[in-house]
Amino acid sequence: MLERLIEWDREILIYLNNLGSEFFDPLWIIITSIFTWIPFFIVLFIFLLLKHTKRDVLLMLITVGLLIVFILFATDFTKHFFERPRPNNEVAINQLIRIVKNPGTYSFFSGHAASSFAITTLVVLFLRKKMKWTLLFYCWPLLFAYSRIYLGVHYPLDILVGALVGVLSARLFYMLFKKLIKPYLGSSHPV
Repeated sequence: MLERLIEWDREILIYLNNLGSEFFDPLWIIITSIFTWIPFFIVLFIFLLLKHTKRDVLLMLITVGLLIVFILFATDFTKHFFERPRPNNEVAINQLIRIVKNPGTYSFFSGHAASSFAITTLVVLFLRKKMKWTLLFYCWPLLFAYSRIYLGVHYPLDILVGALVGVLSARLFYMLFKKLIKPYLGSSHPV
């Protein structure tokens, strides 16, 4: 079963990665950079400020910061525990894919997917009752995570598990925010 899953993972990577072309490589290198998304983060911050009190936004940003630290630790721990080579570093597959970037760290699970889905999910949870179209924010993590497959540095399972870890972690931190942080440090406004 595990062998079949790994084989499927490789086949999907080869297929998706080979859809790319040199013409679009610069675009996907830009998309995969966290710095590219700073304007998006600013927009999210503005939405939070427009929909919540400044004190609540400060507590939300602290929660997002704690979530990011948690995700970074979980990603680093998991990568070193499993030590799965990235596709670009695996001899059995790197001749079959387009390699646009060549990082040397481990692959499982994707920190890009985990962090982007975590941040997005937490912000969506903070804003969902005040804005109806927050699900559009998921365009960012979908593009951000897919860029890792396009560049040849992550398998699809790395992305899926990273996204799942991000979403579940965000839900946990939202629950902690509502049960611990907000009642003891914040105002009584519902979130």
